Amino acid sequence: MKILVCMKQVPQKDAPLKVNQEGTWIREDVSYEVNEPDAYALEEALRQKEKHKGEVVVITSGPARAQQVLREALAKGADRAIHLEDNGFVGLDALNTAKAFAAAIKDEQFDLIFTGLQSDDYGYAQTGVILAELLGWPHATIIMHIEKSESGIRVKRELEAGFFQFVDMPLPAVLTIQSGINKLRYATLIGIKQAKNKPLRKVTLAEVESAIGPNLQKIDRLYVPQKTKNTEVLEGPAGEVAKKLTEKLRNEVRVI
Repeated sequence: MKILVCMKQVPQKDAPLKVNQEGTWIREDVSYEVNEPDAYALEEALRQKEKHKGEVVVITSGPARAQQVLREALAKGADRAIHLEDNGFVGLDALNTAKAFAAAIKDEQFDLIFTGLQSDDYGYAQTGVILAELLGWPHATIIMHIEKSESGIRVKRELEAGFFQFVDMPLPAVLTIQSGINKLRYATLIGIKQAKNKPLRKVTLAEVESAIGPNLQKIDRLYVPQKTKNTEVLEGPAGEVAKKLTEKLRNEVRVI
């Protein structure tokens, strides 16, 4: 089974959101990490490889720093990587990112493509399903379990209110993996050393530029919401504090 995992490098969760006067995101001096939902997609791909043999390939787009995402995946057990390396890939919307990925793998023959549920920075949850549509493949989202079947695969999807859905799908197919589906592994020292010698193919913007077009979706302005609530600490004897709290709940909050 040959599996492609789409991965992304995102700002660290504790990185401060810096916005300039024009309402754009200031990304200088920001630390980056692997998009956590994509890490679960990689882990599931590695487990499927361990069960059924085959190959796991990872792909990402972005500047040179994004290569760290691929190196970490290779250290954990992925076999090779594809890096769409150019600063021009940074601002692409989900549609054009999917188009770029589709163009980069046009000569490959994958059985499955995995993506994370969504990205931690924008949270669009669009790239995987758009890629499936571009390839003409069936797809399913929020996957909790995957097993092979005579006709292809059988997957378990998480729905709302504690419900699940079981779907039989032919191959090839695209799946977006639910976060928490498995326990993430750590890269071993041997894996880190082996990753340095694993194949990493670089794809330039010029090679896929004919497949992409102008962004149809963009963020006009970023801003930090103004605080409308304040925290107040009531001090004093218990009886006095209780009286003050009661008055505030009755007159200001109006819940009693």
